[in-house]
Amino acid sequence: MTRTDTGLAAAGPYAVALFRIVAGLLFLGHGAASLFGVPASGRGAATVEAWSWPGWYAAVIQLVGGALVLLGLATRAAALICSGSMAYAYFSVHQEHALWPMQNGGEPAALFCWAFLLIAVVGPGTAAVDGLLRRRPATG
Repeated sequence: MTRTDTGLAAAGPYAVALFRIVAGLLFLGHGAASLFGVPASGRGAATVEAWSWPGWYAAVIQLVGGALVLLGLATRAAALICSGSMAYAYFSVHQEHALWPMQNGGEPAALFCWAFLLIAVVGPGTAAVDGLLRRRPATG
């Protein structure tokens, strides 16, 4: 392994953490826009009707799951749920319109699905609340 390879490998956990934070923030933004109209999305400030299936539930998963992933709290479980919700969104909403994500408008759902699956598999990286909780000494 060369010196450059070693440096890149050492940066890996930080890159994973940055990826987790950005993905969580973007996902949280989708949930906030759907539930509260802020930030206004491309469809304006329209919000989903409370308790409507599947829109309201997806928005709650986006808001709460995105926040958990952003913070790195219960990261793997939250990321797995977020990934599953985006797989469901892709196959139940987008797939029926065309085969390819570029044709059916499902690129964000597909990318979020795979991004959160990656986070669920590799973990939160550094700067995660999960890591801070593990390092805290037990009192008692």
